[in-house]
Amino acid sequence: MSREAWLMNPLLCLIGLGLFFWVPCGWSMEVTAPANIQAMNGTNTRLSCTFNSCYKVNNKKFSMNWTYKECDNCSEQTFFTFQQKIINLKLDRFKDRIEFTGNPNVNDLSVTLRDVKLDDQGVYTCYVLNPPDRYSDHKKINLQVITEAPPERDSTVAVIVGASVGGFLAVVILVLMIVKCVRRKKQQKLNAEDQKTEEEGKTDGEGSPEEGAKLP
Repeated sequence: MSREAWLMNPLLCLIGLGLFFWVPCGWSMEVTAPANIQAMNGTNTRLSCTFNSCYKVNNKKFSMNWTYKECDNCSEQTFFTFQQKIINLKLDRFKDRIEFTGNPNVNDLSVTLRDVKLDDQGVYTCYVLNPPDRYSDHKKINLQVITEAPPERDSTVAVIVGASVGGFLAVVILVLMIVKCVRRKKQQKLNAEDQKTEEEGKTDGEGSPEEGAKLP
């Protein structure tokens, strides 16, 4: 290897490492939000939206929009935007019921919808661009408004059934153990009797020594 090639290798490694660490910061802007939210009619709900970026928010360059559309094919309506500050566009749909409750300086762009109504159901989208990040990102939230809370699962029946099944299995196991023990004892008794009978038969066949001496 030539001296020039040897000197170039460390330089190439440094350039490669620099690109490895620099490129993600220029392309890694990411928005995070829940895909689905359920809200009870008449309550308040928070539409959470946060973002990750390698750069601090610059009010002169930062861009953010919150939009709403009633259905997938409906047109979007912007209700919050950022132009060096948060601006509430005060759509007639929401009036004063929606409030910006995040903080762009800590990468939080969440909003809170108060006194949720059935007509508020739809798709809410959070758009974010934080230069010098190269690309913007966005996330959609499907808001479903319900009129009553889903019923709580009653575990009483499950506990009773589980206890009954467990008790039945315990009784069955106990009975099987008792039957096995009784059979084992009977078998042992039969084996002892058979052995005793066999020994008695041998004794009768051989005779005693005194009887053998009396024979002519």
